[in-house]
Amino acid sequence: MIRHNNENGSVNINPGVYTDIAGTAATNCFGVKGMAARSLTDGVYHLLKLESLSKGVRVEFNDDDTISIDLHIMVDNGVNLAAVGASIISEVRYVVTKCTGTEVRDVNVYIDSMMIG
Repeated sequence: MIRHNNENGSVNINPGVYTDIAGTAATNCFGVKGMAARSLTDGVYHLLKLESLSKGVRVEFNDDDTISIDLHIMVDNGVNLAAVGASIISEVRYVVTKCTGTEVRDVNVYIDSMMIG
């Protein structure tokens, strides 16, 4: 949990807030089909429903009051993977910082699967 102090008091931000914001920002980028999670039973990556976006996001709190975010995504067939990744990194960093005031140190994008059809 990160605490922001100001002249009026403090604001504590729950880790779930960061995962929801990052997951939503990532899925709004062009070419992203959705967040992905690996099934423990069959080892296959599955597309997560909107209610489960946070399962494809991992947030790590750093000692210097910054956060690092890992995103596991599925993309559409035929998109430029480097461009989609760069777009996600930029968008997630911007939206999380704008909404929470927390500096984002790293955004790591893992493209786990591509949707064909």
